[in-house]
Amino acid sequence: MWAQKETTTTRDVVASEIPAGTKFTIPAGARLRITQSLGGSYTVMVPMGYLARIDGRDADAIGEEPGRKPTARATVEKPVEDLCWDQLRTCYDPEIPVNIVDLGLVYSLQLTPLPEGGNKVEVTFTLTAPGCGMGDVLREDIC
Repeated sequence: MWAQKETTTTRDVVASEIPAGTKFTIPAGARLRITQSLGGSYTVMVPMGYLARIDGRDADAIGEEPGRKPTARATVEKPVEDLCWDQLRTCYDPEIPVNIVDLGLVYSLQLTPLPEGGNKVEVTFTLTAPGCGMGDVLREDIC
């Protein structure tokens, strides 16, 4: 995470307006200020003066490199439930640099073994504000 970092988009990039969650395109050549880079996504201040979230897979568009995921070897010795909680801790509120677990937004995590192998994971969480448009974005981050 940086306090703030100026950058210019190298290509058109899709972003989500914060807190509405509305998708829009930031054109190539736009000057941005990166205000947060946690959990594999970026929160930027756009020229129009509001915040937007750029997914980590589009990091190259703002001159950054996508974050690296843990290797299979690093995760093999952990219980599945711990791995799930680790994943939840990579999901950050786009407006503040705190993950959804530490914010207390995750109420429960339940694993149910599947007959064909693997597990079904159910997560109950809430948003920082009623009607927040970023719910779908956070839901995608959890998966």
